[in-house]
Amino acid sequence: MNNNQKSPEGYTNRLYLVKRIWKYLYQHKWLLLCAFLLTLGSNLLVLVGPTLSGLAIDAIEPGKGAVIFEKVFFYSGLMILFYAVSSSLSYILSVMMIRLSQQVSYNMRQDITEKLMELPISYFDRTQTGDIISRISYDVDTLNASLSTDLLQISTSFITVIGSFVMMLLISPPLVIIFLFTIPASILFTRYRTRVTRPMFKRRSAKLGELNGFVEEVVSGQKTIKAYHQEQTMLERFDQKNNDAVEAYYQADYYGSMNGPFVNFINNISLSLISVFGTLLFLFGHISLGNLSSFVLYSRKFSGPINEMANIISELQSAMAAAERIFRLLDEAPEPEDAPGAQELSNVQGHVSVQHLNFSYTPGVPIIQNFNLEVAPGSLIAIVGPTGAGKTTLINLLMRFYDPQAGRILVDGHDISQITRKSLRAAYTMVLQDTWLFSGTVFQNIAYGKKNATMEEVVAAAKAAKIHSYIMQLPQGYNTVLTEDGVNISKGQKQMLTIARAMLINSKMLILDEATSNVDTQTEQQIQQAMQSLMKGKTCFVIAHRLSTIQNADQILVVNKGSVVEQGTHSQLLAKQGFYAQLYNSQFQ
Repeated sequence: MNNNQKSPEGYTNRLYLVKRIWKYLYQHKWLLLCAFLLTLGSNLLVLVGPTLSGLAIDAIEPGKGAVIFEKVFFYSGLMILFYAVSSSLSYILSVMMIRLSQQVSYNMRQDITEKLMELPISYFDRTQTGDIISRISYDVDTLNASLSTDLLQISTSFITVIGSFVMMLLISPPLVIIFLFTIPASILFTRYRTRVTRPMFKRRSAKLGELNGFVEEVVSGQKTIKAYHQEQTMLERFDQKNNDAVEAYYQADYYGSMNGPFVNFINNISLSLISVFGTLLFLFGHISLGNLSSFVLYSRKFSGPINEMANIISELQSAMAAAERIFRLLDEAPEPEDAPGAQELSNVQGHVSVQHLNFSYTPGVPIIQNFNLEVAPGSLIAIVGPTGAGKTTLINLLMRFYDPQAGRILVDGHDISQITRKSLRAAYTMVLQDTWLFSGTVFQNIAYGKKNATMEEVVAAAKAAKIHSYIMQLPQGYNTVLTEDGVNISKGQKQMLTIARAMLINSKMLILDEATSNVDTQTEQQIQQAMQSLMKGKTCFVIAHRLSTIQNADQILVVNKGSVVEQGTHSQLLAKQGFYAQLYNSQFQ
């Protein structure tokens, strides 16, 4: 657990969340200090206004109709000047707060992205992509909006409340007693409503994350949805997800909206009481008309921010819920560090040994049991078996995307748990069934795994993968920009590009997970021929459903229910007339 990591109960502590947010704000302490000084100056100038208004009113003599216009114009002019300067400072402050909030958002998104690079594969296996995106976009934006507006409003309100209270004390301490009853009532009600509505805002953020996750699935699976005529089914599921999100929003906003009107009602009662008791004090000569007017104005400034705080309490609750989701992600346990004294894997020969391996994703549900395997350097090992037999899981264990519960895996006699993950993974080249291309040129996608790759090297790899002629037909050849995930080319072409990427990397071990599943038979044969030269001298693990592609394997492992049930060459396994023969005959009969 890292230094910031918190138990689940800790996230319900608002002070904890505020401290975490403050760490981001403190990175821009000088900008924050300037913002505070501007807030202080702007609000102090505004607070002078009611006093100047009272002085102007006192320049009027009741009953006689005499007015000292010089004083009225003087104090009114000062008011206009102070308000103008205050407005200018407020404008500068708003721009500065926008800048501050954007800087915080930038730092927060950068931390989230860096965190995603540290997280183990298991986190992404159990978390929807849309939910992760929702935290990076919606939750960060929600917190950003709160920092740029609510934080400024809270700071302004605090200064205004304190300043107004001091001025009211100076004008008439007896009238201030009224607030000893109304303010506690407002505070108690607000605290009560906060406790009631906070879970609602947490649920709102969670439901939006679920909705985004579902939308991401629908968008990425459009072809499958249409192919199976499941548009109506997905619409019905979306309606349910959408309804849950809308209901969560409604519940949070509905109950959150009660705060402002009720607190406003309490503060309006205070204004009524000030009017009554202020009139009595004026009649007995304890307060002037100008001072009474100033007191009323200060009372509005005093209670106004309290009303505003009650109105933005729902926004603050939403921001806290967003912050909780962000910090939960940032506090996720990273991929375990390398073992103390872990060595770099160098001079790889490709000898792999799996000894008594046991693994399960879920406790009590074994996937691989007592698995043993011995692979000589330069061997071609084919792994076949039905879905769920443990084929891809074995690759995950070889690459240390997951660690076994028991047993061990050795590479060149070294236990991989004692080898750095970076050097272990660098010893492999992978071509997965699920191809991945990014927004960039064809050249950049092929050269992804090798720094400073030359055009000649990329072209050679593309030719070996039988994709060069297709690339040359593109508008700009190797400089053609592919859209995100390569959606402007076919799946077969995408897979051939990833194969070219693998061919560019000169590693001693190769993993092919259904690498030719998305190409036609003729292209598959071409790739298989190219693969033969690629595989020479390398330890190769090939997962295949098309048994025709692995007939020349040095060793075929037939995996079923987490165990190797048969082992041998293609001809040996056919002669046994066992499980492999059944799989083979089911494809070719």
